[in-house]
Amino acid sequence: MKNNTIILIALISTLLLNNCAEKTSYSGKVFNKNEDIYKLATKDEIITNLGPPNYIDPIEKKYIYYSEKKISKNFYNNKTIERILIVFHFNSDNTIQLIDEYNLDNQKDIKLVEDQTSSEIVKQGLLERVFGGVGKGPVTSP
Repeated sequence: MKNNTIILIALISTLLLNNCAEKTSYSGKVFNKNEDIYKLATKDEIITNLGPPNYIDPIEKKYIYYSEKKISKNFYNNKTIERILIVFHFNSDNTIQLIDEYNLDNQKDIKLVEDQTSSEIVKQGLLERVFGGVGKGPVTSP
């Protein structure tokens, strides 16, 4: 009996301590700080160094790479540390024309709207809610 309580206490303490650890998760392409994307010159070099893109624009054939880093301690405490979108524009000979880098960190702040739905249905009585507009005459304007 004593061994079972010791095992139970050890199991519970292990679970509690494990849930307090920070977990880092990545989405999309994880960019290496040593990689200099501005030294790349062609589509082939981009695919060789960065891998296939997350999305290819079907109209202009741009390569789009997305990267996101999140740190979470528990379900309610998630923080987005870094979000980056990199777009490669190409010339007709598959050389890089332009590289756009967008920092999406300002998009993580969401403002909640505090508008409320009117409470007219609460003000109505039970019979009026059940039967609605039954028995009312036509509405006439003055």
